[in-house]
This record gives sequence, C-alpha cells and structure tokens, in this order.
Amino acid sequence: MRLGALVLAALLLAALPAGAVVGGREAPDTPWVVALFDAHGNFFCGGALVGPTRVVTAAHCTIERTALTVRNRKPAELRVVVGRRDFDTTDGRVVHVTRLWRHPAFESVDGGDDLATLTLAEAVPQQPVGIGSASAGDRAVVFGWGRTGESAAPSRRLREVDLPVMSDDACTRAVQGYRVDAMLCAGYPEGGKDACEGDSGGPLTVGGVLVGVVSYGRGCARAGRPGVYTRVSHYRGEI
Repeated sequence: MRLGALVLAALLLAALPAGAVVGGREAPDTPWVVALFDAHGNFFCGGALVGPTRVVTAAHCTIERTALTVRNRKPAELRVVVGRRDFDTTDGRVVHVTRLWRHPAFESVDGGDDLATLTLAEAVPQQPVGIGSASAGDRAVVFGWGRTGESAAPSRRLREVDLPVMSDDACTRAVQGYRVDAMLCAGYPEGGKDACEGDSGGPLTVGGVLVGVVSYGRGCARAGRPGVYTRVSHYRGEI
C-alpha cells in the first residue's frame, strides 16, 4: 500500500507497497486480471493469469502485515477470483490455491525481486496474458481495484489508467535504489495518474502483454514520484 505525507514522514519516507488506480477509468472486460482474497473474503491484491493454473502477483502480497505481526500467507488461506470486474456481483469463479512461490531473494519492495506465483487448484478457461518487455516511451496500462486517490475509497470495479514507461536514467534519478535489471517505473512528471493503495500485485501491460507487476510508490500520483513495477521479463524463466 501507499501512505500519505504525514505517515511517510514518520516512517522516514520508507518505500511502501502500492495500492488503486488514480486518474483512470473503468476497465473493459479483461478476463486475465484476477483478484486475490483471503479465506474470510477480504480483498488484498491483484494478479495476472499467465497460464490455465498460474497467477503472477507481487511477493509482498504473500506476506500479511498487521499492526502487531508479520507472517507469510499460506496457500490454503488464499482465494483467486477470476472473471469478476465488479465486486458487487458474483460473476466469475473462486479458485483455491495449492502452491505459492515467492522469489527467494525478496526482502522488501524497494529491494526488488517483488514477484510471486500462485498455482491454482484447477484450470480456468480464461485466456492468459502473454509476457513481454517494455521500453522507454511505451504507452502502458495498469489495472486495479485500489484507491482512486490517496484519501479516496477503493474501487469496487476494475479500473485502468494509461501511463508512459520512463527511461532507466529517469527512474534512477527519481527512485532511490532503482534496479535497472529487475524494475521499471512509469508515470507523468507532473503526476496525476498512477496506481495506488490496493493495486499491489496487479498487471502493467504494453500492447496487451504483461510487462510489470505493481510493486510500490511514495504516495499516489505525486509529481516526480513514479510508480515502481517488477520487470517481469527479467524473471521469465521463473514464471
């Protein structure tokens, strides 16, 4: 998730997982975008269907953090909802998870390797998304059910927003600890459009293929603060 200015200051501007789409619109039918819920029916992250039984999400989504505890989520506790754009409906299907893989090098969102895969208990009929790469200047689209502003409520309907992929040089200047091999960043210099709290783990696409996973940011849609994404092409062999 992402926090506001006062909390960020208290945390010495620590990087925080990303949360909903700011400055975007309702997304069209995008069947490979999935939602992750816990066993109690609480939504906590997005993901992308990359195979009939395989979902890609962020590593930090597989760790549950509360005010008092931090623990690894277990596969049996997870539910993947496929084919549901609107949380106020019962569209689609709920699928259990049999296996969870978290990148073994993951320690924190700003350290990179923020990637995980989930193996579904059964194959789903939705067409998976392909995996590709992104270049500076590409028009990217990020999807999610997160907040529509730093102080706004999460969206009940899937949203999307267009963002330009930034150059690695620009990302290195804007993001402390940016890793060229494992990360990419996207956003406008003036801000105004971004992923936000609740969008973590969701997909960033270019030309209809998956190029990034929502990882973290500082605030939402702030000028000079692009969103940071896991560069999935770097991990193709592990997905």
